[in-house]
Amino acid sequence: MKSFNSNAWMLPQPVLIIGTYDKDGKPNAMNAAWGGQWDMKEIMISLGSHATTDNLKDNADFTVTFATVGTMVAADFVGIVSGRNTPDKMEKTGWTAEKAPNVNAPVFKEFPMTLECRLKEKLDESEAGYNLVAEIVNILCDEKFLAADGKPDVEKMELITFDPVHNTYIQLGKTVGKAFADGAQLK
Repeated sequence: MKSFNSNAWMLPQPVLIIGTYDKDGKPNAMNAAWGGQWDMKEIMISLGSHATTDNLKDNADFTVTFATVGTMVAADFVGIVSGRNTPDKMEKTGWTAEKAPNVNAPVFKEFPMTLECRLKEKLDESEAGYNLVAEIVNILCDEKFLAADGKPDVEKMELITFDPVHNTYIQLGKTVGKAFADGAQLK
């Protein structure tokens, strides 16, 4: 087995798009890969110093959505261009922003599912950034991405994951098993 030094290679990594409003109410988005579920109703995201962290100083509300095959190019763009330096960043994405119904943050209509969130806690805060813990206030899902049971259908969404080993995006695939059920075969 080949050995590697310590790296940020936790796989798979979601491609998270964080939506905030600046102090003037202008939508902003950034791409973040280091995040996940904190507990049943909270998420955690590691953030460097960005326009997004500036925005969160004034307004604790934000949205999180998941990049898809169809949003990949613009999702990558908002990760490599700073809202601090590129005033027309959002216009270049072509995304349509509308105010979220339950938090003071933008929803980008091109994405299938959005978490409406509120910052609860900043961990290990420094000039370089912090880890945020946020409450999931509500989840929105475009109805065309619902399964027959009325819940979000991940396969329909064509979500992508970030491969930090090769700096690529990979489309998530098909369902291959049933959680909390298939393992019962070994009882």
